[in-house]
Amino acid sequence: MDITTIWGAILGVLLIVIAILNQGSLLTFWSLSSVLIVGGGIIAATLIQYPLTHIINVMKVVRIAFKGEHQRPVDIIKKMVGLAEKARREGLLALDNEAEESEDEFLRKGVQLIVDGSDPELVRNILETEIDMMEERHRVGAGIFESMGASAPAFGMVGTLIGLINMLKSLDNPETLGPGMALALITTFYGMLLANLIFLPIAGKLKLRNSEEILSKEIIIEGVLSIQAGENPRIVEEKMKSYLHPQDKIKLEDEKIIEKDLME
Repeated sequence: MDITTIWGAILGVLLIVIAILNQGSLLTFWSLSSVLIVGGGIIAATLIQYPLTHIINVMKVVRIAFKGEHQRPVDIIKKMVGLAEKARREGLLALDNEAEESEDEFLRKGVQLIVDGSDPELVRNILETEIDMMEERHRVGAGIFESMGASAPAFGMVGTLIGLINMLKSLDNPETLGPGMALALITTFYGMLLANLIFLPIAGKLKLRNSEEILSKEIIIEGVLSIQAGENPRIVEEKMKSYLHPQDKIKLEDEKIIEKDLME
């Protein structure tokens, strides 16, 4: 579980609740009409824009935003270097068991392809197609939340207009001015809150996770093809390290030094 995502949402809601309680009551900010306008409008707009299957599948994608455990590029490089060393000592066929034991489906598929003697260009095409399809799924998921983030303030404004219209129609009745103005302002509050605290942050997190997964898979492709070409494990490592951020390169070297010291 990604603790920053959870704590970010909790902290945002908590601070808003404290600010409201500091000035009055939470009941002041409750309006069923506003919930129906904003919530119903978001649902309707999303259903119009996206097929139902995409909306159902987005729940599988959204788990990525809250998923904390993911493979670090540094760990992937270590794994690939170990496979390169084994392949150099025992041959590609020796990697068959390694592929079956791997929890990473993408790595498992890549290793199995080279063990089966597939053409390097075919291996690259198959794995890159996998990345493209994954990216498309994530793009649709992030797009749904971006759409919801865009429509939430818009329907908040719709509620505002409804409240203002009701208020202006009843200027001769002062008792209706308060509820009409409350509806006008609360719907905008709901729309802005949902957009900027829920929908848009989730869309941004999905894009970030997508970039991280693409980087990890590109490292795997480079490593798999280098192993298939029979390159020296040190060369394999250097080629994969070119994908890393400078700080990650330093971290990889530091961890190698620590592991070497422990072995000695």
